[in-house]
Amino acid sequence: MLILKIFRRSEWNQFRTTGETAGAPVDLQDGFIHFSTPTQVVETAARHFANESDLVLVAFDSDQLGDELKWEASRGRALFPHLYRSLHLSEVIWDKSLPLGATGHIFPEGLL
Repeated sequence: MLILKIFRRSEWNQFRTTGETAGAPVDLQDGFIHFSTPTQVVETAARHFANESDLVLVAFDSDQLGDELKWEASRGRALFPHLYRSLHLSEVIWDKSLPLGATGHIFPEGLL
């Protein structure tokens, strides 16, 4: 299953440079890397990145992340994917810019 992570451009650039990441400050604070499914990602962007425009949407295959990926209840008791280890650049399927438009973030065509 496709799961998604939103990175700020500086976080994405650092991830690309080092080849791995333990996540954004919120991930480090919570002890796991937060992901969203395609049906959850619009609300995630609106809730946590509302006024941020220089973002990168990065896709991963949940089946390739191993047993450290857990599906846990979060917003509205929906199950969200959480990764309890560092993420490796070799696990990225694709990355796309996630610009902020007049009515919210503009997601890649065909994703939602």
